Amino acid sequence: MGVQLYKFLLNFTRKASKQTMSRVPFSGGPVEMGIRKKITEKLNPLHLEVINESYKHNAPPGTEAHFKVIVVAEQFKDMPLIKRHRTVNEVLSTELATTVHALSIEAKTPEQWAAKPEAASTPACLGGFGK
Repeated sequence: MGVQLYKFLLNFTRKASKQTMSRVPFSGGPVEMGIRKKITEKLNPLHLEVINESYKHNAPPGTEAHFKVIVVAEQFKDMPLIKRHRTVNEVLSTELATTVHALSIEAKTPEQWAAKPEAASTPACLGGFGK
């Protein structure tokens, strides 16, 4: 696709989404389902949310590139936060190397989740390209 056509389509999509379409999350796509499957198989979570946040990032409808994962697992006990994140990153290493552009991770123990069963809000997208 030529650069000018790409810019036209991107601009058109942005205008259309502001005027006529609601920007709602796309869910249940193959990347999302693959993330869910891998985490379930490898970490056996007590609670798992896989949220496609691509719609917040000026991406075309149906894009699967920005995700938030909330995972609660017994194996996170006695594990520092950085190691929990590395564990999730290892489980999703193929997706991170190929299809997933951004991954926000909340990895909690069952006790942490019981004390505060909610996720932090994701910061707003700054628009990329140095904006």
